[in-house]
Amino acid sequence: MTENNGNYVSSIRSTPTRHFIDTSIACRALNIMPDDLLRDLESFGLFFEDMAVCDLKIYVGTLGGDVLHYRDNAGLECDAVVHLDDGRWGAIEIKLGGDELIEAGATSLKTLKAKIEEKSDEKSPSWLMVLTAVGGAYQREDGVYVASINYLKP
Repeated sequence: MTENNGNYVSSIRSTPTRHFIDTSIACRALNIMPDDLLRDLESFGLFFEDMAVCDLKIYVGTLGGDVLHYRDNAGLECDAVVHLDDGRWGAIEIKLGGDELIEAGATSLKTLKAKIEEKSDEKSPSWLMVLTAVGGAYQREDGVYVASINYLKP
């Protein structure tokens, strides 16, 4: 698995993924204009996820942590797994927004947490969060945080 500054070894299977530093490079290379993304929300979501992960890496890096991606052999995924140097970690699903997508992200995160608690010696995540493109920041009744990317900072 991953070792972070020699402080811990996690049994969570997370992997680094590649992301554009500036998603506008990909848009330009593919000749994608803003109106094109507004007509294709699935692609827009992929570009937003790329941008959000890059921002997370910058913010988490200032705290001495790492951002990785999680996917297990059963197909369960998590867009961003944040490991902090004190051993805490959190799971983040990245969604454009909207009640249905937020609910889907929260459900996926709770499934991941339950699987870890049931089948792993790894400690549970310190937090679960759905990161969105728009909206406010709040904690749901189930404990999952929902926050717009505009609220993040180191």
